[in-house]
Amino acid sequence: MNIANFTLEQLAGQRIMAGFEGTELDSDLKFLIDTLMVGGLILFSGNLSNPEQIKELCSSAQAYAASCGQPPLFIAIDQEGGEVARLKKPFTQFSGNPHMKSEKDAEEFAAIAAKELSGVKINMNMAPVMDVACRSVESVMKGRAFGDNPAWVSKMGVTVIKRLQKSGIMAVAKHFPGIGRTILDSHIDMPFLKVDPEALFAFDLPPFEAAINNGVVGIMLSHILYSGIDREWPASLSTVIAKDLLRVKMGFDGLIMTDDIDMGSIAGRYDIKTIIKRILLADIDLVLVCHKGPWIESAFNEILCSMEQFRSVVEDGRESVVRIMRQKERFLYDIS
Repeated sequence: MNIANFTLEQLAGQRIMAGFEGTELDSDLKFLIDTLMVGGLILFSGNLSNPEQIKELCSSAQAYAASCGQPPLFIAIDQEGGEVARLKKPFTQFSGNPHMKSEKDAEEFAAIAAKELSGVKINMNMAPVMDVACRSVESVMKGRAFGDNPAWVSKMGVTVIKRLQKSGIMAVAKHFPGIGRTILDSHIDMPFLKVDPEALFAFDLPPFEAAINNGVVGIMLSHILYSGIDREWPASLSTVIAKDLLRVKMGFDGLIMTDDIDMGSIAGRYDIKTIIKRILLADIDLVLVCHKGPWIESAFNEILCSMEQFRSVVEDGRESVVRIMRQKERFLYDIS
């Protein structure tokens, strides 16, 4: 599809990845696709019952998007293995990243996960976790990270990225610039991390650099405020972190996305107008709104309103949608 022909509504909608309730294509899901024109959907346990149902849900959503003249949808899920794995039995159950002992283990996980995701028409995995679990604190990521050594995390994460994407599943490295030092869960409130840039580059960022160098499709931002880099805004709303550091300094030209803006760390502190304004300023491509509610439509309306008012927002929006469509054309236009 030629994005030069996209309406402002399509440009706005492509920037949103939305969660929803239910296990089938109903009126609420159709509204996300035909009216809000969302670029992607994210699935959670409540959307899933068995492989046949999941495949029908994803296939019908894609078919409906096509019937509305919309691009194919990103359909994402958190399937890290271990503590965070939305797909339950009969899908393969893995012990999780901390229990992987070799690149062979990572390769096996990614190969099986890719096959099972592809089999039910899911095309994006919100994995791997590239956070380095700091040994000196009770890291919130202790049960999800590959370990506490940046080189090891890099090696294992890159193995997962390469295998997933070779098998047609888009990988998303998370949670930039790293939450392995934190002990507070951002689902509840915003963690504050006092770390200087030198320490961040030495310990937290190498896995993300490795992911970028190996072509990862997406990078998810954390909801943590890194006071040594940006004293005012968390990473997911920070131009210093998302734009200046990740996009410019580290040279990442893939998809930058927020973590779920419904989390307490963001939704509990900012209104939707402020959130969307910051996301647009920070050159972030995709806004994740993972729960049914007014914020999905409000996010769409705020993006659209900004585009209608400011030419620069339209131009930046087209650049984001170019990046989005680049990955859709690479991974999704042969879906059937």
